[in-house]
Amino acid sequence: MPDLLWDDVKGLFDPDINGTLPDVVVEGTTVEDWQVLLELVRSQDWQYAYSMTGEPMELTSAADMVAAASAGATPELRVWPIPEVLMIFRLYQAESIDFDVDLKELQGQERLDVLVAALRLIGQRLGKSVLMSSEGSPGYPDLGFDVEAGRVVLMVEPIGPGAAIVKPTD
Repeated sequence: MPDLLWDDVKGLFDPDINGTLPDVVVEGTTVEDWQVLLELVRSQDWQYAYSMTGEPMELTSAADMVAAASAGATPELRVWPIPEVLMIFRLYQAESIDFDVDLKELQGQERLDVLVAALRLIGQRLGKSVLMSSEGSPGYPDLGFDVEAGRVVLMVEPIGPGAAIVKPTD
């Protein structure tokens, strides 16, 4: 049985309600965690493309990426777990792994399962939560890999299509 069922989450994946690019983050990371992520991408034989401030390059080490980010560059790693699903990792700082996914690519149970498998794999390898929030709503995750549960869980009430998501305000 899948971690999440499409009927329970399809409202979270509606780009008209939640924006196109939800925020996905792993907080409390280090250079070593970034290196684990790079090794994971390579070990899964996922397609990937690396660039530095828009210039294509060979994938380097996490330490080099962090040094480049500290110098004002923007290391970006585009990863395709399957050809139709893109995850874009941008290294702003070593202390968090930030990436985007496109909700338009994540429609239906099959594509949801691809995302869930990627989040679970990243979370398991890092031993950390991987949290996805609606675009522009960091700090209020909709779903994510729960380390204690060992799976991806829904963190808001299940909603159907067209339903509004009400999140707390600061």
